[in-house]
Amino acid sequence: MLAESIALTGATGELGSGICRLLERRGVPQRLVARSPERLPRVENCSVVRASYTDQAALLRAFRGVDTVLFVSAHEDPARLWLHRTVIDAAAEAGVRRVVYTSFMGAAPHATFPFAREHSATEQAIAAGGMRLTALRNSMYADLVPRFVGDDGVIRGPAGSGRAAWVARWDVARLATEVLLDDDHADRVYDVSGPEPLDLHETARLLGEVTGRDITYHAEEEQEARRSRAGAQQWQVDAWVGSYLAIASGETSVTSHTVEHVTGRRPWSFAEYLRAEPDSWRHLAA
Repeated sequence: MLAESIALTGATGELGSGICRLLERRGVPQRLVARSPERLPRVENCSVVRASYTDQAALLRAFRGVDTVLFVSAHEDPARLWLHRTVIDAAAEAGVRRVVYTSFMGAAPHATFPFAREHSATEQAIAAGGMRLTALRNSMYADLVPRFVGDDGVIRGPAGSGRAAWVARWDVARLATEVLLDDDHADRVYDVSGPEPLDLHETARLLGEVTGRDITYHAEEEQEARRSRAGAQQWQVDAWVGSYLAIASGETSVTSHTVEHVTGRRPWSFAEYLRAEPDSWRHLAA
């Protein structure tokens, strides 16, 4: 592999830093692109370029000479699609050949979850930019689930009896590493999930078992859920409610074999994740 033929965005986050360390273990040279380089993990065999998703000129400099870019989606924001297009335009102008993009399960123009629509538009923009796309349509991250629990030990949301195949970020990192290193994954869209879809009653029970608390799930009606978020910005309310409605609709229940097929090892179940990563739920413990 040529020196620094891979550039990573988002390497200060949990997913990106995990991929960065896995590439280091494989001896792969990498270029780390970060808004705050001082927050990057310490890894060998890499160079660092300061650039944010708002600065197309800096991104263009960061991507020049790079063959493949890991594009970690921006944080939730009303301007996220604009930020994504800034990254895509810079990558296309720099001559990047392939983009591995962290998308979302069920990404589609008319998806229930508003951000899944943004991910769909981003996938389309990458392809329209003339670059080969590998889309990792990740299910909801397992480490986010403990944050759904209120102070009273109740998960509330309009998810009905729908299911989600929660996926550990570490499993996504393992998958992304393999995908970045093999061009056979170009021009592919992968559903990325944990091994089993759980409803929120089952999810709450598993959280209760590890935390030693009585954790339950209350299925709200949509308007009830919206009233409970009164005072938040409208886009935040729509996104929060939409994430639960996507579960209710079945859009997040897809269970794929992508992680095991590509990496040779199956992903953690939600119960296995909770046992392996107690820091994610320690704040809930009795």
